[in-house]
Amino acid sequence: LCRGGLAERLCRLQNRERSAISFWRHQCISDAKIPSDKSGVLIVKILEMFEECTIQVAICQQLEQSAAMLSSGDAVVNAGEPILKVLFARETAAHLKSRPQDVIHIYPPWQKLLLKNADVPVIMNTYFSQKVLLSEHSETTEKTYGLTKMLIRKNITSLAQTFRLDDLNDELCQESSDNQVACAPQIHNNCDSKERSTVNDSLLEMVESQGAVGWREVQVRVVIQRVYCLPAREGYRSHIQGNKPLRMFCRLCLLVQDAYGMFSEVQLQSPSSADDIEQYCSRWEGKFCCLAGMKILQRTTRGRALGLFSLIDSLWPPVVPVKVPGQSQDSEMMTTNLTPPSFCYILTAQSGEIHVEVDEEEQISNLYQPPAVHALKDILQIDGCNERCSFWARVLYLRLQVIFPLSNEFHMLIEIWLFVTDSTLQNVVHMTPKVVAVSVAASCVLGTEITEALSVASQLVFFKDALWGNGRIICVERTVLLLQKPLLYSAAGADLSELTGPVRLDELDSTTQANSVCALRGTVVGVNESTAFSWPACDRCGNGKLELCPQDRGLLYCNQCSEVVISPVLKMQLEIFLSCPSRSQSIVKVKVWHKISFGLFVLINMLLSLQSYEVQSMLGKEVGLLNCYVHSVTSHPNCVALEEIVLL
Repeated sequence: LCRGGLAERLCRLQNRERSAISFWRHQCISDAKIPSDKSGVLIVKILEMFEECTIQVAICQQLEQSAAMLSSGDAVVNAGEPILKVLFARETAAHLKSRPQDVIHIYPPWQKLLLKNADVPVIMNTYFSQKVLLSEHSETTEKTYGLTKMLIRKNITSLAQTFRLDDLNDELCQESSDNQVACAPQIHNNCDSKERSTVNDSLLEMVESQGAVGWREVQVRVVIQRVYCLPAREGYRSHIQGNKPLRMFCRLCLLVQDAYGMFSEVQLQSPSSADDIEQYCSRWEGKFCCLAGMKILQRTTRGRALGLFSLIDSLWPPVVPVKVPGQSQDSEMMTTNLTPPSFCYILTAQSGEIHVEVDEEEQISNLYQPPAVHALKDILQIDGCNERCSFWARVLYLRLQVIFPLSNEFHMLIEIWLFVTDSTLQNVVHMTPKVVAVSVAASCVLGTEITEALSVASQLVFFKDALWGNGRIICVERTVLLLQKPLLYSAAGADLSELTGPVRLDELDSTTQANSVCALRGTVVGVNESTAFSWPACDRCGNGKLELCPQDRGLLYCNQCSEVVISPVLKMQLEIFLSCPSRSQSIVKVKVWHKISFGLFVLINMLLSLQSYEVQSMLGKEVGLLNCYVHSVTSHPNCVALEEIVLL
């Protein structure tokens, strides 16, 4: 809010008003009596009640005499006493829990409004109101009333009806048992109980009529556009087991859309695992569901939730005409010039109820927009920023990067880099990289199935609703990674053919950037002998932290396999300097690991063995092709630091 502006002043005024009301009510409860000052107090007896536009309207008779000495039944109404229409806000009505025949004291500053062509005055600003409990009989009656369910007539008046925007042939809302809501709502165990609750098709109307407290007696019918997981409070904490990152504690969420095009995010209450996200996507996306028992967690805007609105923008405009408030539901509506939503309600389920009922037997809704699958080559040519994209790609290499270690040495905040390719990149000759790096942020929830699969072998992965911008593909919140190919997702004319030949990497040249993979060939011009070392590793699991066997100190023991290692593998590391024709002006430093290629194994073995080989005798050896990860590229000094890798 602008400092000193009208909105800021109104906000402060509302805060002071709420504080004053809360303090006044607390004082009345502490004193356990009605305030003694009766000057300006309006005493009324409720005759009839109904609700309109979230305001409780009470038809009352004004009492001239004080009701402090009378019970509710003894406060006899005289025909000559004036009739008033008293308006109570939702919060005030919930506090009073009033019903017909109750006596209410309304304290200043209440206001009287006289309307033209109306004989009944309207009483407003009734925040400082108190119901009179005068005897033990009335207290017993109050307790009895509290256990019963009183129905209040609810007049549903839409703005379209108020401003006469509806067609004359449309029937107005009828007053029926469906339009009665309970003062003391009951908990339903079945969200699909049509006889107990009314079904609406407008999220915004539900929010306006039911408020933030919760939807009890009504449902809203929506279409599930997306199913995904968001990290819970503990969701950013990742556990590293070997080379497998395991995400924990996530919350299943639904992005839903109503018949008017309005979006809401529904966050289910209980934390769950991301392992079942695949079946939820296939079973729920595109289906109708009824929401009940919801409460508003937050009203967010585009500036506050860029990630959420980038997903909403990818679903806009709707593929079919949507309803427009105030116009006939049968008329054809254009969807090309609709303004994208500027706000979205985050809903959460209240505890103890079944809140979401998905009709899995029903056909896919026409309003559903499946992700449009594109080829990687086409995604790299998108000009926009923060664009959602979906694609199939084969993961060639996985790399973990620790962002921030936590207090426990086994828990840390990590970021995953997946280096992927597809047939469109492999078949391109120039100008497009053959392998693209995809960043999986710590906020992107991954299931154990996909992390374990990627740690073993190369996989064909479906990236749903990833974010493209500034030349990078990022998997963020609301991005889903799947192994199996969903049937509903369209290819949008993209080439999704499988890779037929061996995978090729771009060779190191002047355009190579850091945090990429490339192929390298060159001539050895130097060896960093201080970095050379070797260590034994388990030949079964690759564990490099072997111990001496307790029973036989001459053997090695692996804690991960819990077995004795008979034939350990010798792993080695060494830094060498290469002269590469593609980067003749740069110092190329490569960290090579264990026996990846025969030529390098011989070189490292000669250096680390006890034989008296001279370093000078190994200079000038030809090396290549090596698959490498680029750590850094600097201009002062002109140096490229790489590390030899093994592709999945």
